[in-house]
Amino acid sequence: MRLAVRISSGKPPREDPVPPKNNRALFLAISAWAVAGLVVSGLSLQRHYAKSATSYCGFGEKFNCDIVNRSEYSTVIGIPVAGIGVVGYGALLALATLYRARAGTPTQLLAAAAAGLAFALYLTYIEGYVLATWCVLCLCSLGIITAIAVLAAVTKVRTARNS
Repeated sequence: MRLAVRISSGKPPREDPVPPKNNRALFLAISAWAVAGLVVSGLSLQRHYAKSATSYCGFGEKFNCDIVNRSEYSTVIGIPVAGIGVVGYGALLALATLYRARAGTPTQLLAAAAAGLAFALYLTYIEGYVLATWCVLCLCSLGIITAIAVLAAVTKVRTARNS
């Protein structure tokens, strides 16, 4: 009969690694970008429902937030795309602040940011190739979600390395 011996380091095994403390700066940066995303999405949502023309966002036919924010592509099953942005950035902010100490947060942040980035890239395609008009607010949101996705990926990699 043979016995298997398991050598333990004295630490209890973990299924998911806990985010390292040095990720705090990354979570803070993600939080700041998420607040910026909330502001941009909130402005876009306001423009979606506004009746007047936007003076700060209309630069001719090629750059006009009103055309984009009031097009048939500005809603998904009746929900304004900017409203989806507000909810998405709010979820990212919650993950980076309220839930940052949870073991699964880096994975959830990366998944949420990647989904947001994919959606933003799809909308950018619509702007460029279907509507042929660019929305400055939408392009700002694309930059913001790209920054969050990169920071979330770095957070995930750091967490994986420290496990």
